Amino acid sequence: YYVFDRRGHTVYAVDAKGTAAAKLVQIGAEEGRLIEPSAFDVAFNGAFAVADAPNNRERVQIFDAGGVRTGGFLLPGRGVATLTFNGKLILMSHPETGWLLTEYTLTGVPMRSIGQLRKTGHETDRDLHIALNSGIPIADPNGGFYFVFRTGQPMFRKYDDKGELVFERVIQGRDIDPAVAAIPDRWPRRGATELPLVAPIVRTAAVDESGRLWVSFVRPITYVYDGSGEKIRTVQFRAAGIIAPSSLSFS
Repeated sequence: YYVFDRRGHTVYAVDAKGTAAAKLVQIGAEEGRLIEPSAFDVAFNGAFAVADAPNNRERVQIFDAGGVRTGGFLLPGRGVATLTFNGKLILMSHPETGWLLTEYTLTGVPMRSIGQLRKTGHETDRDLHIALNSGIPIADPNGGFYFVFRTGQPMFRKYDDKGELVFERVIQGRDIDPAVAAIPDRWPRRGATELPLVAPIVRTAAVDESGRLWVSFVRPITYVYDGSGEKIRTVQFRAAGIIAPSSLSFS
């Protein structure tokens, strides 16, 4: 197993029995180390990618299964909240570009952008419009991509390999009705240096090897959708009580 310790600026490897842990990547601003990391993902071959921010410069680094840095690149002026890494490409959410998700090569070259921003009713407020289009891009192992919106009305979209929209689904359920009802219709006027505070509804999302989409909310509930976008399960995770997972991974 891998453990991404965001607060500790560290990535650990844990053995299969769960009895021993070793630091693969440790804190530091230089290449091959982490400082202020924000996003993490593991490919099926064990390689992993981490976004961090040395000297407030957004960086993505790629490591092999043993924690050796194999590549990386800088992203000037772009914060990385989520990323998906499949071993060959990196997907990131950059709504400020006018697109929901962008594919990058492992050297940082943008290959293509996918998905028009959704309508929010706040198009005249650029910062708010962008915040309501932030989300989690996910590569489907069976082909195509999902994009799960984290803020505003919860919903997700499925795109095919060509980047064409396959379907869009609004996420509904009595478990999350209170959170949806609490979404503001208006945000107060702000000064030139202020940004809107837009609380997320979706905490994390992932796709398993069967192509089922798992969406976990800030409320401790997870919905599971099949490949056609139909909800098939409602799940709660229990450890020392009911928990809301901050990340999901499937063997």
